[in-house]
Amino acid sequence: MAKRTAKANRIFNRMGAPVEHITDLGLVNYVPHPDNSNYVVFRFPDIERANDFEAALKAQNIWYERDQQQGRTRMFYLFAVKQQHFKAAQKINFSVEAKHRKPMIGVPLFRWLVLLIPIALAVLAIVGYCQRPDLVMPK
Repeated sequence: MAKRTAKANRIFNRMGAPVEHITDLGLVNYVPHPDNSNYVVFRFPDIERANDFEAALKAQNIWYERDQQQGRTRMFYLFAVKQQHFKAAQKINFSVEAKHRKPMIGVPLFRWLVLLIPIALAVLAIVGYCQRPDLVMPK
């Protein structure tokens, strides 16, 4: 493995630092560059997402720097993009994340149950109300 440069260490340490900014909460996969405010650093936890992001950046002729750093538990692939290209890079990021996302409920049967059980309960409540409205709203 290649030795980390001082610049790469600063970027990585910024990402592992305590919460100083809303983006540090893990809600998004990018942070402002720790040394240069003209750059934004995107972080990907797997090589497939990183490669797709890189290919899309190349397709749109967006200049970037790529690096990789070993985290506490996994390898992170880092991309520094100029602030002027942030909106385009963010659209690419969203499309890459959408392409690789997994369903919140992985088993299709459970997914349908989560959808159908509340619908069935609502239908039963409406049918019960229509059959005996006097019990719900006395005269």
